[in-house]
This record gives sequence, C-alpha cells and structure tokens, in this order.
Amino acid sequence: MTDAAVLPGQPRGMVTSGPATVRAVNVLAPNASAMTLDGTNTWLVSEPDSELAVVIDPGPLDEAHLRAVIATAEQAGKRVALTLLTHGHPDHAEGAGRFAELTGTKVRALDPALRLGDEGLAAGNVIRTGGLELRVVATPGHTADSLCFHLPADRAVITGDTILGRGTTVVAHPDGRLGDYLDSLRRLRSLTVDDGVTTVLPGHGPVLEDAQGAVEYYLAHRAHRLAQVETAVENGFVTPEAVVAQVYADVDRSLWPAATWSVQAQLEYLRDHGLIPGGPE
Repeated sequence: MTDAAVLPGQPRGMVTSGPATVRAVNVLAPNASAMTLDGTNTWLVSEPDSELAVVIDPGPLDEAHLRAVIATAEQAGKRVALTLLTHGHPDHAEGAGRFAELTGTKVRALDPALRLGDEGLAAGNVIRTGGLELRVVATPGHTADSLCFHLPADRAVITGDTILGRGTTVVAHPDGRLGDYLDSLRRLRSLTVDDGVTTVLPGHGPVLEDAQGAVEYYLAHRAHRLAQVETAVENGFVTPEAVVAQVYADVDRSLWPAATWSVQAQLEYLRDHGLIPGGPE
C-alpha cells in the first residue's frame, strides 16, 4: 500500500469481520500495519444452503486467527473443504500449511511451491465446491503469481492485493512488473463491463461497492504516477531513491521502501518502452 487515497465505493469506518455479500464472509486477521491496513481479509465463501465452504487467503501464521476462521465456518453449519491463495506473500499465505492441517484441505495456488495437493490454479479454471462457483482470473503485476477469484453469483471479485479497499497497491519489483499490472487492471475492468461485477472484496481494507470506479481510479493513478516518474527522470533524478523522494513526498516515509519497489517497476517500464534512456535499442 503506497497511497492513502479514498477509493470509489469505499465506506467509512474500520474494517471488521462479518458478511460482505450473500456468499462471502470476512474474517479479519490481527496483523494491522502500514502495509496491511486493518489486517489481512480472509474470505470464507460458500453457497447459503451448502455445508461446504472455500477459504481464500488464510493469512499469517497466527493460530488464533486460523482457528477463528474454522469457528466462523462451523458456526454457520459449514465445513472448510478447500483453501485457495491469491498470491504467496506471507500476510496472505504463511498460515496456509497449518490451516490445511487443521482442516484437512488441499491448498491450491498458482505457484507450485505454495500448493498442498496435486492441483494448482490457472487462468480460466472454474472451481465448484458445494454448488459454489469461482472463476480464476490471472492478474500478475503486484506479484507474478497474483490471481483474483470472480464470484459471479454475487457479482463480486476477490482481488487479494491487486486492488485494495483503501489506497493503492505496490508493484513488488522485480517479481511484479508494471506492464503486467496494467494488463491485469484492464482485465478486471472487462469483468465490470462485460460480466457485471460491481463489488471488490479486497485482501486488505473495506469492501468496495463500485468495482468499475475503483479499477478506473487505479488505472488513472498509475498513469499519473508514471508521468511523475518520467518527469522526475527528465529533471535529473535517476535513482529509485531520488525518484521516490520527489514523487512520493506526500506519502508517509514508512512506506517509502515499498514505494521504491513500485518506482523500480515504473523505471523498468519506461525504459522498456523507450520513454527514458537505458532501454533496448
């Protein structure tokens, strides 16, 4: 998270655990920080009349939190049948192995190193559990292994760190690439236009009720930051650290190390497209 902007469709107030849509319930992990906002949102997703549930992003290796997720399912008369990961950052995935032990579930992810079981995840996969349908959407950019999960019955998309509920996310260079990220945002915009997605269920921060507005904001923000970086380079600020000091002067300094990753990704993008010196000839 690198900016504290208010996003379209963002409600006021703190993020809390509880129902977000007909099929999705948030169990908020107790790992709040400047980077994780209120904490990691662990999503418990199921059909209302089903005894089976899917958990997306168990979160950090926090025994109390993992057991709270299971208890939330049991209180609703459900059993966790599958665990999915949006990406491998520890605040989303570190607890997955222990959660799999507690629930007896497989863990499916894009990165083979994160999987527990034979099945991975890939773009276009459709996951059906207890009548629930989730569609896997490839959204690299924040990280190379980032995925989103389209929940068509609720006209919602679970975005991990690709879109946050407050502020903007980091392109975690060198694993994350800006060109990939912009393509992923356009892919999510297509979901809002072509598939009627209205709601963003983010990995951190509050639920967003204007999915299209949020995606458009993210695209505009990235274009604005990219222009600022290009101008900074033209004015002689060529190192990532110098660019951060110029472009992110309005951002809390505790976030500057993360902003440096995004700036490195932006500089790489500008060089690759021949917009600043140092790219391919």
